[in-house]
Amino acid sequence: MIKYLIGKLIYGFLVILGVVHVVFFLFHALPGDPVEMMAGPQSNNRIREKIRTEMGLDQPLSMQFLHYLNDLSPLSVHRHSPEAQHKYNYTPLASWGSERVFVLKRPFLRRSFQSNRRVDEIVWENLLGTFWLTLTAMFFATITGVGLGVLSALGKGSWYDHTIISISVLGMSIPSFIVAISLAMLFGYYWSHFTGLELTGSLWVNSPLHGRQLQLKNLILPALALSVRPLALIVQLTRNSMIEVLSQDYIRTAYAKGLNRRRIILFHALRNALNPVTTAVSGWLASLMAGAFFVEYVFSWKGIGLKTIQAVNQLDFPVIMGATLSIAAIFVMVNFLMDLIYAWLDPKVRGRLQ
Repeated sequence: MIKYLIGKLIYGFLVILGVVHVVFFLFHALPGDPVEMMAGPQSNNRIREKIRTEMGLDQPLSMQFLHYLNDLSPLSVHRHSPEAQHKYNYTPLASWGSERVFVLKRPFLRRSFQSNRRVDEIVWENLLGTFWLTLTAMFFATITGVGLGVLSALGKGSWYDHTIISISVLGMSIPSFIVAISLAMLFGYYWSHFTGLELTGSLWVNSPLHGRQLQLKNLILPALALSVRPLALIVQLTRNSMIEVLSQDYIRTAYAKGLNRRRIILFHALRNALNPVTTAVSGWLASLMAGAFFVEYVFSWKGIGLKTIQAVNQLDFPVIMGATLSIAAIFVMVNFLMDLIYAWLDPKVRGRLQ
């Protein structure tokens, strides 16, 4: 089991390292001068050269990449100075020569070109909105999808089986941003006086009278829009898997022993049928973090997706890079956790790891 976990961690590290390579060199391939963006049109050459030196843009590309890796790494080597201490907020572990120090710090994702704020603070500030949106959408999709899939499998060939399949195929065919626009216009605009929902909104709203308030109703439409495609997929997977499991010999044996039908379905059939569903949920949960970008844009939902789109429009490259790396790290962690859950659900997999 430990060997399996170590292998997964190494694989996740290599994925993150590959994303770092792609994002870094993509950043340098894009048009635009970051020094011009940070200094402004009224700056002189002396200020621009100073910014270029501080950012390390006057060095070869290979050295810039090594400095970027050094900034990202929690364990890194830096020049020991009050400026570096303030910039990285590190904890010294050991000296490296007379001026260098080996430190422990949180990954430094540079600073925004527009606001000059730390990118990690910007990412964390907006990541929670995307996290709750994604978690709500995935929870609704999983619970509803598994329930409809089991219902469809138990009524194979019936009218509601055909209805559920038809709706799920339609849900898989429609892009999330089309669903988001439709829900926003219908329930947040035309029928808002019936639903009480708004066209746009975020999880937290700042009121001049009552301060910062939690608005859970603003979560309904974005979560529904984001959950349509994974819900449709989970319905199909659950139905097909349940039909296959219900035809197995051990299910017929359980019926022959006189076990309760509900117990057979819930504790014998459904648990084994959830293996492919678990795999799909692991992929979709991480993918929804990226898929939420356009849904957040439609509903003006304060999250990492909306912030990234705004950064693209403003050519704020450090924010784009930080958001991309954060989503990649979440993708790796979610898949790692889902591999463990899959091993727990499937006795065959668990047996191979022991």
